[in-house]
Amino acid sequence: MQTAQTDRSTGVEPTIAVRGLWKIFGPAETKISGSPLLELSNSEFRLQTGSTIAVRDVSFDVRAGEVFVVMGLSGSGKSTLVRCLTRLIEPSLGQVLLDGEDIRAADQERLRELRRRRFSMVFQNFGLLPHRRVIDNVAFGLEIRGDARGPRLARAREMCELVGLGTYMDSFPEQLSGGQQQRVGLARALAGDPEVMFFDEPFSALDPLIRRDMQNEVIRLHHEVGKTMVFITHDLAEALKLGDHIVIMRDGRIVQAGSPEELVGAPADDYVADFVQDVAKANILTLRWIMRPALPDDELDGPEFPPTTIIRDALSVAAQTEKPIRVVEGDQLLGVVDRRQILGAITGPDGIPE
Repeated sequence: MQTAQTDRSTGVEPTIAVRGLWKIFGPAETKISGSPLLELSNSEFRLQTGSTIAVRDVSFDVRAGEVFVVMGLSGSGKSTLVRCLTRLIEPSLGQVLLDGEDIRAADQERLRELRRRRFSMVFQNFGLLPHRRVIDNVAFGLEIRGDARGPRLARAREMCELVGLGTYMDSFPEQLSGGQQQRVGLARALAGDPEVMFFDEPFSALDPLIRRDMQNEVIRLHHEVGKTMVFITHDLAEALKLGDHIVIMRDGRIVQAGSPEELVGAPADDYVADFVQDVAKANILTLRWIMRPALPDDELDGPEFPPTTIIRDALSVAAQTEKPIRVVEGDQLLGVVDRRQILGAITGPDGIPE
């Protein structure tokens, strides 16, 4: 199994480290540790034990300040996984480490403290209190943890302004649109200044235009506040738009982990390849991905781009010159990209526009 830890070994301590995580629903859960039954397929396991494996031996790292996306279709285990990370569902086996602290070992008092101060969650169901104003909904978590009224309302006002609800602070939830209600959920999650924010398909019930706006809002907020975010989605376009790193799940397993570029450019198997086959590669892949070594007869006085340049951003320049684009990092020439490679990235192997 490919894991995020293997793919992204950086030597830097991750904010979240998940190790060998399992979640089993059913009577077999309490007696499964070390059992050879864990080697069975999901269907065989269910037949022999009457139990279901929802998350199977999952391991990955989430680095500080990144948006880490867990993607999969319905039944893949992604929502169960994120609930295990916060112990809304108790994992069956494995470790969930937050800055080295095993969350599974926390007693109920410590777990409440972690939920109030270290991480927060944003769900598809907004969960707003209908009888409270927007500002009071945003401040609710601070009230629960015992913050004084003055400071918590000041913090709530600040968060309302941050998410664009400054003129709606005295409104009630029923007076807001779906997108505005989800902004209240974002503001409430941010109010406690958590280290990690978990998003469980928060925008799937919104119409496409509002969903796009909320995705852009998450990107903006991430740039402004720099929170570590774990985002669950079944939508590949959403995953590619938001994610610094992505894991794709199937039947409780991680089938591939990596950057959006790695998933699109080098799918691990046919399942991932089917997911990404309709993605416009020129909008995802960088020049580093398609460059080739410079040859002796190449003219090396053409345009220059860094290797992180998205292919689409080099299209207009490539169309205006016969010379290869030089891919340069610092003072080092890493390679070149010619028109043929650009065209291949745009049209795909059969010459059909992607």
